[in-house]
Amino acid sequence: MALKDKVVVRLTAAQRQALRRIVRTGRHPAALRRRAHVLLKSDAHGPDAWTDDHIAEALDTTRMTVRRVRQQFAAEGLDATLHRKRSTGRQYRKLDGKQEAQLIAVACSPPPEGRGHWTMVLLADKLVQMQVVESIDPTTVWRTLKKTRSSRGSNNSG
Repeated sequence: MALKDKVVVRLTAAQRQALRRIVRTGRHPAALRRRAHVLLKSDAHGPDAWTDDHIAEALDTTRMTVRRVRQQFAAEGLDATLHRKRSTGRQYRKLDGKQEAQLIAVACSPPPEGRGHWTMVLLADKLVQMQVVESIDPTTVWRTLKKTRSSRGSNNSG
């Protein structure tokens, strides 16, 4: 990493004191303490402004982790760096248990007239038609059926 790419961390006295308190007490999660250590070690005004490689080695982490902590501090400040937000990309279940049961019941029923078997698109359309859900992607239907243990083609469906 070139020196010009390095984000310089400059902590205020209050920030330095808050970080030292986090590092000294054992009441904080390890990841929070590690980020506090990274910021203290990379403080340009601090007594021991270390290189990213030296910090990574001393804290048993990667240089990229050190770099990300520096960058986040510069972009978002101390609070956002220490207290990471929960991921907003989490996928919540599209179907609850009752809706899954209805999907399985439809999938196990005879297919529509003129069809040899149910397709994921047909199942998705049928759930919308039955007003089980407002809308659903065929991939979600497939994923839901995949996790069930029953096999429509088997004599033993348990």
